[in-house]
Amino acid sequence: MSTSDLVWSERATAPAKIEHALRRLVSECHAANQHCVPARTLNLVCVVDREWSGEIANRLRRVGRYHASRTVVCAVEPGRTTIDAQATVSTEADSYEGGFSVMRELVIVHVGEHHLSDLDTIVDPLVVTDLRTVVWSPHGHPEAVDALTSGRAGGAPIAQVVLLDAVDEPDPVAALAREGELAGRSEVVDLAWLRCAPWRERLASAYDPAARRPELMTLSKVSVRYRADSLVSGLLLVGWLCDRLGWKPEALTRHGQLLRGRARARRGEVELRLEPIDRMSAPGLQGIETRSDLGTLLALERGDGGLTAHRVERSGEQHSWTVLGASRGEPGILGEGIRHALLRDPTFKPALAAASRMLA
Repeated sequence: MSTSDLVWSERATAPAKIEHALRRLVSECHAANQHCVPARTLNLVCVVDREWSGEIANRLRRVGRYHASRTVVCAVEPGRTTIDAQATVSTEADSYEGGFSVMRELVIVHVGEHHLSDLDTIVDPLVVTDLRTVVWSPHGHPEAVDALTSGRAGGAPIAQVVLLDAVDEPDPVAALAREGELAGRSEVVDLAWLRCAPWRERLASAYDPAARRPELMTLSKVSVRYRADSLVSGLLLVGWLCDRLGWKPEALTRHGQLLRGRARARRGEVELRLEPIDRMSAPGLQGIETRSDLGTLLALERGDGGLTAHRVERSGEQHSWTVLGASRGEPGILGEGIRHALLRDPTFKPALAAASRMLA
């Protein structure tokens, strides 16, 4: 469907002028088409390096129906001392009779590195009040995230949710420590956590039948295979299992590339094993296997069109099948992250705490 845009831009501007221009654009859009209504669900603040802003723009285009109501892109340029800005209000050009067109607003603000520690004063007038605000800083800039999530002089912070991806941090220990720090003052949506969501769902459904549930109390070994940059996804999955089943994980030890350790369960100890795998095209997990003292086994493997499941029964009987549509795919993971910013996941923080203990 075709769209129409109203655009404003100004060099060496100020946040108050940008906010005034946005109000005027929204008013003009509604005057030109009375069927236009502004989307009012979520603010998204993106802090990006200007040289990589094209890549981020492409990722945002692929989020589909999960676009934020108002997106504020802070493009960081080394050495810049002034603020340049461009505001765009977009809407469907033709609305059907009796229907309406949703308008969305995009603000691009060019800032310098010295602006980042005070970014909350720049962003504050640009977000829609009374909506949740998400900050996403894929290129680092922790001072910008801190400015938007801390709040000044005891006031309310600008952003209530931090969207991040543990894959962007090369040190898993630092990644988990940073997430724990942020989770103490805001909600955290980690794309590494969302990548293991299909695996958590399929594990839970495999043991959901009443006849299978007692088997959970007899698990003796959990093995996870992951892409080399996705250790945090594996740790969060194991951390989720530990929290759900009441296990107390101990610190893992490294044996080459392999991480091994144990968790204390009610019936004894459970062996934990995390192993990196080469030749994976997308970040995330390759497979997970659970074994029990009863001799049963459940294995899930990444495959075409979903997950391949394999079960060995106590009698030795084996079954294999494909779980169709289990993987959401990497292209849609950012949209899933934006959608989860509107939700509250009570299982994430306990899984994060358990994962942190395993890398202590």
